[in-house]
Amino acid sequence: MIKSTPLKLVSLASAGLLLAACGDDAAQNGEDASIGDQLEYTITGIEPGAGITETTEQALNAYDNLGDWELETSSTAGMMGQIDSAIANEEPLVVTGWTPHYKFEMYDLKFLEDPEGIYGDSEFVHTMSRIGFEEDMPEAYAILENFSWEVDDMQQIMLNAQDMEFDEAASDWIEENRDLTDSWVEGIEEVDGQSIELGSFPWDSERASSQVISQILEEHGFDVTVSNVDPSILFQALAQGEVDATVAPWLPTTQGTYLEAYGDDIVDMGVNMEGTIIGLVVPEYMDIDSIEDLTGDTE
Repeated sequence: MIKSTPLKLVSLASAGLLLAACGDDAAQNGEDASIGDQLEYTITGIEPGAGITETTEQALNAYDNLGDWELETSSTAGMMGQIDSAIANEEPLVVTGWTPHYKFEMYDLKFLEDPEGIYGDSEFVHTMSRIGFEEDMPEAYAILENFSWEVDDMQQIMLNAQDMEFDEAASDWIEENRDLTDSWVEGIEEVDGQSIELGSFPWDSERASSQVISQILEEHGFDVTVSNVDPSILFQALAQGEVDATVAPWLPTTQGTYLEAYGDDIVDMGVNMEGTIIGLVVPEYMDIDSIEDLTGDTE
């Protein structure tokens, strides 16, 4: 079984998001409260250390119409609870979002357009290692260098993991995609119990990728430990040689600042997934299409 170390991220408690209904006076006058009024100018986010959290803080400063808005950090599970509640009651909601994520399989959601380009274009997930990893573990390096898959692959594991453990969902996916996973290890010699530590993030998308690559490495004879940590800790650990490798970083926007800080002491092994997206997400039934539509004044 893949070992996992405790989280080193201290999560901040989050107050519940209050979804206010339109006021009686507004209803009597035939007027609707603005989206800002209904949501108390609050965007529901995830963990404070997530890259999308920092990017959303930048968006709050970049868009004039978001001057009264604030980001309420929570957790991925907390965000999902808010989505489920809002959609069940067809209420407005704005959350930080990204693909791949199983919420897009469960609900009709859409990304808001980002005219200022704060969230960037499509992102890429990279494989990275500490300096010297290729020389120390050439077989593991070769497998990780070959590792490449699609957004739909990760999203399928994330969805299945809602009804089973992530390791089981990953194992099922591996068995269903043996042609692909066999290509990652083709021609690479097996090892006998060599220890390797992978760094990852404590979010469902990275649980999926770390489980898949860990099981493939274990099948090839490695003794794998996965450390789920905050992005800033992971990049620092890679730079200091405390973690061997990772398949988790999103670039160029989500964790780009950490790469700028530690990139000279990290080996970027290339892209393992393309076509990921981050931004602000709302239910399809909300009659807005752009971040600029998130006004704060009652009309």
